[in-house]
Amino acid sequence: MEAFYLYFLSLLVVFISISLAFLCHGSESKKYKLPPGASRFPLVGETLHFFLSGPEKFIHHRMKKYSDEVFATSLVGQNMAVICGAAGNKFLLCTANDFVSPWLPDSLLMFFNWVDSPGKSRKDVFSKIRGFHQAVIMRPEALKKYIPIMDSLTRQHLKTDWDPFQVVKVHPASRKITLALACKLVLGLEPEQTQRFSDSFTVSLQGLFSLPINLPGTTYNRALKEIEKLKQEFLNIILKRKKMALENGEKAGSDILSRTLLDENAHLLSDLEIALYLVSLMMPSYESTSAAITFVLKYLAELPHIYDMVYKEHMEIAKSKDPEELLNWEDVKKMKYSWNVICEAMRLTPPAVGAFREAETDIHFAGVTIPKGWKVLWSPFTTNKNPKYFPEPENFDPTRFEGDEPTPCTFIPFSTGPRMCPGKEYSRFLILVYMHNVVRKYKLQKLIPDEKVLYHGGPYPASGLPLRLQPH
Repeated sequence: MEAFYLYFLSLLVVFISISLAFLCHGSESKKYKLPPGASRFPLVGETLHFFLSGPEKFIHHRMKKYSDEVFATSLVGQNMAVICGAAGNKFLLCTANDFVSPWLPDSLLMFFNWVDSPGKSRKDVFSKIRGFHQAVIMRPEALKKYIPIMDSLTRQHLKTDWDPFQVVKVHPASRKITLALACKLVLGLEPEQTQRFSDSFTVSLQGLFSLPINLPGTTYNRALKEIEKLKQEFLNIILKRKKMALENGEKAGSDILSRTLLDENAHLLSDLEIALYLVSLMMPSYESTSAAITFVLKYLAELPHIYDMVYKEHMEIAKSKDPEELLNWEDVKKMKYSWNVICEAMRLTPPAVGAFREAETDIHFAGVTIPKGWKVLWSPFTTNKNPKYFPEPENFDPTRFEGDEPTPCTFIPFSTGPRMCPGKEYSRFLILVYMHNVVRKYKLQKLIPDEKVLYHGGPYPASGLPLRLQPH
């Protein structure tokens, strides 16, 4: 009976929220010339349609129906404007940067509850974490040192998770290696120590993209419990590493946590803020980078002529080195065609749906007004298959990225402007290193010709992308 009343109460809250949102939306439309689009209840909105139809189909349909510059919809309980095209990308990510702030749906803010406190806004926490990200992660000398570590762990991963099998499901395998690398490079943990994080990360990610209803048995409720476990794990690791840093100084370790604790500004972050900072580094790798790896290998399995050219490039690099010699920065710089292949794979199947912003003031664009408080979505799907920018957009053609780069703000898988993804180079190195090791060892045969692509946070193959391995 108690459970019945809880669910009845939640339905009542939903009804009231819908009614209030509808009344507010009606008053706004009289005051402003709003972007054209669907006029629905924001709380219900088009969220289910967005994920069921897939973001690409959803966005393309509305660009054609309403506007190829900006249209309105209602997602994750919010009135939302979707900015489209190269001009829209430039406006939102560069020109209007001072008038918008990063925003995340309530479900994605579960981790930020770690640092919620009076007088401390989430925006302040965002800024502090981003500052550390730039200072600690983006130093070129640090990134270059990661390459041999990535190579070593990838070799070990293929030996244990690929070599014994004739068929491998690429998506779960790529998630496993990206998490192992993140634990090694961020926390200084060895692969055998990372298993305890795997289940928690998986359940947490399911909750991040679910309805934020905290009732027993819901996906969101299970995710909150796992996130609490993660918090305690991270705090325990931080406490131990602080002790090591005090005792050993510069010899404490080269992982990101150790370098963060030794940074001269480390005292500006609490232990919980450091924990949140570490999670913000690991989650994108686990979700987006693993998706990019998965779909790169999908296209290599589908397109033998592309695979052969990639194989040739990597064998030339391999022949210049001893068999056990690990990759380095100079080797990665030679992988130019491979990077073009990766870019083309990310153009056709972007590893992330996009990013959200919140309008901090009324924003005027393309003859309409995006009111203060509205959320704004930028998505690569508004440009990546536009024939105006990419002729014959459905064709897989890595030569698009040779010579002159694509038209500015048309291909931005890592966003652009002041808030460009600071993990861009890390992801580039990891995908290239993984590709190098896979193509050197195997030819790939796709087993499900028309495997459906689904979306959760990013894209994933419905059956995990099973590939038959043909060792060289």
